[in-house]
Amino acid sequence: MLFLYTVLLVCCAILLVAGIVEQRRHFTNLDSLPTRVLVNGIRGKSSITRLCAGALRGGGLTTVAKTTGTAARFIHPDATEEPVYRKFGIANVVEQIGIVRRAAAYRPDALVIECMAVMPALQEINQSKLIRSTIGVLCNVREDHLAEMGPTLDDVARSLCRSMPEDGICVTAEKDRFHILQEEAHARNCRLVYADPETVTDEELRGFSWFTFKENVAIALTVAELLGVDRETALQGMYDAPPDPGVLSVERYLTPDGRKLRFANVFAANDPESTLMNINQLLDLGAVHRPLNVVINCRPDRVERNGQMGEIVPDLDPEQVFVIGHPAKSAIDAIPAEYRGRAVDLGGDRRDPEEFMAELLRRLGPDSSLVAIGNIHGQGEVLLEHLAELPPDDSPDETPVTPDTSAAPARGTGPAGQPGRSGHPEHVETMQLYAPRIDPYQGYPEAYESRYAPARQAPQIPQQRETAHPRPARAHAPQDGADHPRGQDREQPRGLFEPRVPTYPADDHQQWHSPGEQR
Repeated sequence: MLFLYTVLLVCCAILLVAGIVEQRRHFTNLDSLPTRVLVNGIRGKSSITRLCAGALRGGGLTTVAKTTGTAARFIHPDATEEPVYRKFGIANVVEQIGIVRRAAAYRPDALVIECMAVMPALQEINQSKLIRSTIGVLCNVREDHLAEMGPTLDDVARSLCRSMPEDGICVTAEKDRFHILQEEAHARNCRLVYADPETVTDEELRGFSWFTFKENVAIALTVAELLGVDRETALQGMYDAPPDPGVLSVERYLTPDGRKLRFANVFAANDPESTLMNINQLLDLGAVHRPLNVVINCRPDRVERNGQMGEIVPDLDPEQVFVIGHPAKSAIDAIPAEYRGRAVDLGGDRRDPEEFMAELLRRLGPDSSLVAIGNIHGQGEVLLEHLAELPPDDSPDETPVTPDTSAAPARGTGPAGQPGRSGHPEHVETMQLYAPRIDPYQGYPEAYESRYAPARQAPQIPQQRETAHPRPARAHAPQDGADHPRGQDREQPRGLFEPRVPTYPADDHQQWHSPGEQR
């Protein structure tokens, strides 16, 4: 028995020593990365990670990035990328250690990495032990993961703040709960900087060949400014960066009886606010048009989310609402009574897919738009698979570019900018928003490769600057109200890395403008 206790004690001692050695090696790798940007929030983390990396690459900084999102990718300094290997296909925050080790081998100027933790405690460990970011990004606070971080949005905001760097800088585009972020930043001696989406013009947004939001661009521009990259250079770097596989896109199909169908996959934006923001943007750009039809996919383990999707139906004002999955009643009962007559229950998850798809397509008009919302899993995957089998609509797009105002933006959300450098709302052959049953080792789809592979195979990396780029120093604690977007009576002097902090109008709602409108 004594022998067994001795063996157990020796094994524990070996594990302890190995853990200490691994931790010290990891901290050494972190120290070799002068700037570490950790991107956290509810929606848009992967896109912001890519935009930040593109902006810094455009400024001549050797930059490594890693996204989690739809398909986890390790992005090399030359903008080429590869899938992140995951044993048994299971994501674990410990994989960040290997990412940091790979990044350190390049001796880069910056690492931009997406936060992959959801539980508040893991978010704090991800920051304090795994990344130790010098610049944090907290993009937004939305209704998602309420079971882990909620139950209220204020609780979600405080949970996300656990990823703020102590004695560092945090960039955010969150307006409604900025005061909560400011309180948490003070507690961590972190300077909070607001990235104002209104500083991004419609013309600058038209430079992108895919759909993105002003909030995302504003955050990336602010991070670039903190690291000494000028605005024009940063924008060009973002334009040249390949988009995330989960980027929003619109596909055009022909139904079996020859009717035209525009399909927007908005499954990934699975909270009400993000869903409305995406659909309103597509309507204003003319990428989808009315008559608008909505399909809600229900899941038995997301009953609350099913109801949230039913509640936003009046804001979308669709011609028909198709409900698939189970339990359909959870979404239909949440639709206000005056709109409930537009709901079509397609029979739940036990109905034959061929049958419910035929019923859905039969009910569509000769030239309709269909928007898929809710959650991807279950019948949502079946829907995508059957739509992908339809022949593409290659006819010229004659839809006029006229903003759609029939569906008023809700909760202070709305459209922002136009896609494509020409501003024309033609079909954008980017990736689907979600690739059903995605294989982490598979390459990109053909449409994505044909559009972006040449640029990634022979990237044009700007020359390094002659002088070293400024490294964000440990910021002093911000004074009360110094960086609060609502404005104060006194103005604080701007530091080396502190961009202009705007003030808001009297009301607390985001002011949206239609494309091309003068501000």
